[in-house]
Amino acid sequence: MEIIFSVKVYRGLEEFEKLDNAVVTTGTFDGVHQGHRKILDRLMEVAKKSNGESVLLTFFPHPRMVLQPESDLKLINTIDEKIKLLRKEGIDHLIIQPFTKEFSRTTSLEFVRDLLVNQIGTKKLVIGYDHHFGRNREGSFDHLKEFGPIYGFEVEEISVQDVDNVNVSSTKVRKALEEGEVDVAANYLGHSFFIEGEVVHGKKMGRELGYPTANLKIENPYKLIPGNGIYAVRVRRGDDLYGGMLNIGIRPTIDASQTISIEVNLFDFNEEIYGERLTVHFIKRIRCEKKFDSKDELITAMQKDKAKAQQLLK
Repeated sequence: MEIIFSVKVYRGLEEFEKLDNAVVTTGTFDGVHQGHRKILDRLMEVAKKSNGESVLLTFFPHPRMVLQPESDLKLINTIDEKIKLLRKEGIDHLIIQPFTKEFSRTTSLEFVRDLLVNQIGTKKLVIGYDHHFGRNREGSFDHLKEFGPIYGFEVEEISVQDVDNVNVSSTKVRKALEEGEVDVAANYLGHSFFIEGEVVHGKKMGRELGYPTANLKIENPYKLIPGNGIYAVRVRRGDDLYGGMLNIGIRPTIDASQTISIEVNLFDFNEEIYGERLTVHFIKRIRCEKKFDSKDELITAMQKDKAKAQQLLK
């Protein structure tokens, strides 16, 4: 059973009404991983003790996507996925501030005085270890300690020991996913990595091989897709959950187009679902993608893949 808390979501600071006693944290929170949960748990603990309201100020697009577009950064979550994950955490308010080049020029002083204090009403600020903010990331914990008495708020930094005990970052999660280590990423995240997509028409090659697949279209170009290979997965379709195996890659044995596709074979399922949306949760990579000498060799490998996937999903 999933517990979904009520959280108020604001698409920008202009939608937010200043609070009397805001307990605030801020950051990108991509992945909403175990390290983020340390901060959020402490945020809510402080809010409860002080009869305040917990507020997370986050940003979209990710600052690096705006300031370093050449980096082609891929994110663990789309913004809608991040909202879904944060709804489960129990915070009172989620502000998603649009991040633009103009916004990036906000100085650390302006960020604290104008946004945190005057617009949000921050009385207590909880931040992760070595957190930086403001233009050119000029602001630091030392700046916040200086600003606190001037603008009437207290600041608490999550200790380096707590962060090291969790030993996780969004960068580590992305690296694990890019290398196909979805089980390692799940340990970092505290939940399985997932993608959401629409079922679209493909070349129907899986059906010819005896393993009909649903071809998934991922709308968001910035969504991180795990490394090529065959994966054991669980697939949610509406209220129903299915086991399956999924291929990410170019299908080198049967397709010369070199186009990367995402195809999932649902076990014990045989329905037309074009146009429907599926959520795929990755459990473990079974093997890397490989070119076989014949279709018969490929079919034999797929039989073994299915058996491995079923064993992993037990």
